[in-house]
This record gives sequence, C-alpha cells and structure tokens, in this order.
Amino acid sequence: MKTYIVGNWKLNFTVGEASIYLHKLLRKIPNYRDVEVVVAPSTIALQPLSLQIDRHKMKLCAQNAFYRDYGAFTGETSFSQLRGMVDYVIIGHSERRYILGENDKMIAKKVAAAVRNRVRPILCIGETESERAFGETADVIRDQLTGGLSEVADDDIEKIVIAYEPVWAISSVKGAKLASPDEIGEVVKLIRRVLTDIYGAKLAEKVPVLFGGSVNASNAGAYLMIPGVNGLLVGGASLILSEFADIIEVAKKVSQ
Repeated sequence: MKTYIVGNWKLNFTVGEASIYLHKLLRKIPNYRDVEVVVAPSTIALQPLSLQIDRHKMKLCAQNAFYRDYGAFTGETSFSQLRGMVDYVIIGHSERRYILGENDKMIAKKVAAAVRNRVRPILCIGETESERAFGETADVIRDQLTGGLSEVADDDIEKIVIAYEPVWAISSVKGAKLASPDEIGEVVKLIRRVLTDIYGAKLAEKVPVLFGGSVNASNAGAYLMIPGVNGLLVGGASLILSEFADIIEVAKKVSQ
C-alpha cells in the first residue's frame, strides 16, 4: 500500500498564491512512486490548479462538496462538477462537523456521492477533548465511522480513505495537545476492527488509514511508524513549502 501525504490548505491562499505555491512544490519534489502526494486548495482554486498540476507527482483534492449532483442549491458545488478535475475529496472534517454542523447522515450522503462520481473520499473522524475526557472515544469513532460508511457497499470500500484526526490534537484548536503514538495506535486498531466487522478482514486491510493532528516534519516519521497508519493529513505545515516537502521526504524514507 502507498503512503499518503495530504495537505489541507483550508481557507488559505488566493488563487494566485496557490498557483505560485504549487509551481514551487512541483519543482521541489520528485516523482515518488510509493508516496501519494495530495493537495487540497480552496474550491475557487481547483479549476486553474487542475490545469497546472503534474498528476504524476501529486493529485488534487477538494475540501468539500454537496451530495446532490445538480439542482437549486445556491452556493454549493457538486461532485459531478468536480469529476475529472480532482481525484480526492475531504469529507467530515471536524471543522465541518463542529463549526458548520454537518452530521453523520449528511456525511454519509457525501461519501456516497463522491464514490458515485469517481472521486475518492477521505472520511475524517475524531473525538473532541471533552469526549475523550469522558471515555467516549471508542463510541464516537465507531459512530462516526459506521455512520459515514452507511451507504458504502462492500465493492466500494477499498475506494475509501479514513483519516483519524482527534479534534483536541489539531494545531488550530485552542489548547491543542500532541497525540502520542500509543493513543493513535489504539484508535487505529479500533478503526480496523470496525471495518473488519462490517466488511471482513480482507477488504478492511485495503482501506488506508491516515492520521492528522499537528503534523510537522519533526513528528511525521514517528506517526508514520505507528502500525496501521498509512499516511498523514497535514494542516498548517502544508502551507509552508519547505516543511511540507520535508514531510514528503520523510514519508519516502519510511516507506522504503
């Protein structure tokens, strides 16, 4: 299985800034066959960057989309409109769950719409600090995972990527803490068990599981060495060219 490094640019960079950054990143990194590099700019930058990107070196990812393919949904972008432009989409990110109020039912529809339109979903799951403090981590992870995958058939599960991103470990969250390898490893094992219970061990093994939460070049190697972790979802560090390139280089070394 490849190692996945996904850079989520969130609400940063103008179209021009995103284009310049991508140009520099493409020049800086080689083509790594065993590392899948993915960048997720804002929606407005997707179309111009889709004409600029070298898909042998990296793939383009949307940060969100709507679950209906067309209709009277002012301000939304559909997966059918993104089809052919992007290879991946981030769904269920904690900022959309906890700031914008998306629930598991809506997230499940988005996952199904992505698969239907041949865009590979990166389904984000993760507990808040209070949920963890009250011992609810396992229940939250199980509910978000089964809820988000509720409309995914057995034949389609290997098209899904799971990203464990505990809310309490995201650098943009006030009072964020670093997650330890042991803490991450326990949740990754749980994710694998849930996937195995639903889809069977053979199919569950084909699903990449990423970790996201204050990832940088200094800790990327330790996170990638955790059994069952197949890659990283990178936030703030993906906005710094040298830092993101170093993370990609670390992934290359670990995957050898």
